[in-house]
Amino acid sequence: MNKRGKRSGFSFPVVGGTSLLVMFAVLCLITFAVLSLSTVKAGDRLGEASAEAVMEYYAADYEAERILAQLRSGILPEGVVVEGDVYGYSCPVSETQRLQVSVQKVGEDWKVLRWMVVTEWN
Repeated sequence: MNKRGKRSGFSFPVVGGTSLLVMFAVLCLITFAVLSLSTVKAGDRLGEASAEAVMEYYAADYEAERILAQLRSGILPEGVVVEGDVYGYSCPVSETQRLQVSVQKVGEDWKVLRWMVVTEWN
């Protein structure tokens, strides 16, 4: 055996400071890449959920406008509650939300008293 205790010609590779620094930099870059990818996926899911919520709202808004048009033409649609000269109805937006509408007939005109989304809690 030689002075360093080397056996059969095998030695461990020498890892210097530069090699450790490069490995640390690569590890940091991989971590940041994974975090960026997860952020993009979360943003994409949020965007899809927002687009779906907007579409659901405007579908309910369209239905409420259709009912109001029927009221203006003198037709009383099913589901409309009449209390004096105030007509009330609601249209589903989602499983937990409804668009509630209250309109009042003033002469030949219609005045919107309430047109808002209400969350229903179970």
